[in-house]
Order: sequence, then structure tokens, then C-alpha cells
Amino acid sequence: MTTFALALILVSLFTLPAYANPACAVCTVAVAAGLEIARKLGVDDGVIAIWAGALLTLIGYWTILWFDKKGWNFKFRNAILMLLSFSMIFAVYIKDLTYTPKPILIFYMDPFLFCGILGGLILIYSSVFYQWMKKKNGGHAHFPFEKVVLPVVALVIAGYAVDYLHLCEPITTDTAGPSIAADGSDIYDFDE
Repeated sequence: MTTFALALILVSLFTLPAYANPACAVCTVAVAAGLEIARKLGVDDGVIAIWAGALLTLIGYWTILWFDKKGWNFKFRNAILMLLSFSMIFAVYIKDLTYTPKPILIFYMDPFLFCGILGGLILIYSSVFYQWMKKKNGGHAHFPFEKVVLPVVALVIAGYAVDYLHLCEPITTDTAGPSIAADGSDIYDFDE
């Protein structure tokens, strides 16, 4: 649970201010459709988590824009709204998943949560990248729907990488090795 809270705080710290409208309605529909298609096709949980993280980030952006329209401003508003939006990923752990952390790169966290955070960060930084590219091109997109294509392509590439690396594969004694328990619980046991 501490890892989950720290991960949410990390996500909120890396949120960037919204430029104009970082999440157009078409992009939101594309991410939501991608998530539903992945579920129907029986795609790996890591890929679904990437798209779910992106969708929850989009919901956070839309909530920020709605608060702007209403004129509701308070201290740390954007970070709080993004944190609340992204924390909806916790609902998956209530019924569908068990929080089972395992080592991923330098982190020790649940792969679904890791992939959700990854998806949110990819969406945020692909929007920043689009704004940078647009600025370099005199304020114009390079091609129609570039704003939609960049995040969707980035999410597809990340999903392919996560599926290829089998990030959400359960830890077994075969994959963990003989010195690590099947659930990965004693990976940092220094008493031996």
C-alpha cells in the first residue's frame, strides 16, 4: 500500500501544466476504444494497464479543464485532481487483481500499477512533445490529427514493449529462480 501511495505522489509530481487543450475529445475516444478492444481480444494486463493509465490521465486533464471553466481554483488543484483521477486505478485491485509487487527495473511494485503509471506519463509527455513539435513548425501541426496520432502511436509502442517483455507475467519459481519465493516476498530478505 505504501508503494501505491508513493507511486501516486510520483505521478502527481510529474504532471505538467496544460497547454491549450492537451487531450482533445478524439484522443480520449481513441484511448478508451483501444482499452476496450484490448480487453475483448484478451490482451496482456500490462498493455491494458498502459491504456488505462492513459485514460485516467485524460480524465484528470478534462477535470482540470472543467475546473478552469467553472473558475474553481485552489492551491495544488492540478496535482490533487490528477492524483484523484489516477487513483481510480485502485478500483481494479478491489475485485479483479491482487497487489503482487515484483522487481521491475529499479522499482519494486505491482506490474499493473507500474504499467498504468507508464501509460499516464507517456500520454503527458507525448502531449508535451506535440506542443514542442507544433511550436517548431510555426504553430501548425505537421499533418492532420497529429495530436491524436502521437500519443496513440507512443502507447501502442509501449504496449508492444510491455507485452514483449512479459512484465505482467506472474512470478513463479521457474522465472524467479530458486532463491526467490514464488510470490517474490523475500527478495530483500537479508537475514540469510
